[in-house]
Amino acid sequence: MKHIAESTVRRLSLYLRFLEDFEQRGLATISSDELAARGGTTSAQVRKDLSFFGSFGKRGLGYAVPELAAKLRDILGLGREWRVIIIGAGKIGSALAQYRGFRQRGFNVVGIYDSDPAKVGKRVDGFTIRDLTTLEKDVAKEEIDIAVLTVPAEAAQQVVTRIVKAGIGAVMNFAPVQLQVPDHIALKNVNMAMELEGLSFALANRTPLND
Repeated sequence: MKHIAESTVRRLSLYLRFLEDFEQRGLATISSDELAARGGTTSAQVRKDLSFFGSFGKRGLGYAVPELAAKLRDILGLGREWRVIIIGAGKIGSALAQYRGFRQRGFNVVGIYDSDPAKVGKRVDGFTIRDLTTLEKDVAKEEIDIAVLTVPAEAAQQVVTRIVKAGIGAVMNFAPVQLQVPDHIALKNVNMAMELEGLSFALANRTPLND
């Protein structure tokens, strides 16, 4: 597949949420103008985003809501279950383990890990915190797809290197540090401080932000 910008993928996720809302309201069709208005973009951008994946809708009639929603779920890989582990049982990791929205979208958290002996063996929302020393053995047995990394910055590179060697192909990183991974690994960095700085910029300059 040709390279698709991350901003495009984020908009596809937004379009899907809007379409699911339209489905619940019983709406059969939607125009690119209506999707654009909900997403804070333009109808031309909506059409361009969708055109990467084929031809959708009919001129003058718009898009069939159930059909386009189903197609976007397929494009975003939501037609199957993804097995997820969380590494780091601190406040962020524990909160993510308890988040019900993951399973609703097909992301099944199957384990949470930590290297702190004081945490290993304790329970977090139905999970027993596993010892990080068992990571490679568990991954080989359980076929993990995604690792969510919520460890301190100084430990993150060492842990992600182990994740890659264990055969996990995708990493969501909450540690405030740039990680080095091979090109074939999908890496998503979530820097909450940077997101807040974007909001502070908007407040300071009274500038509306749209993704």
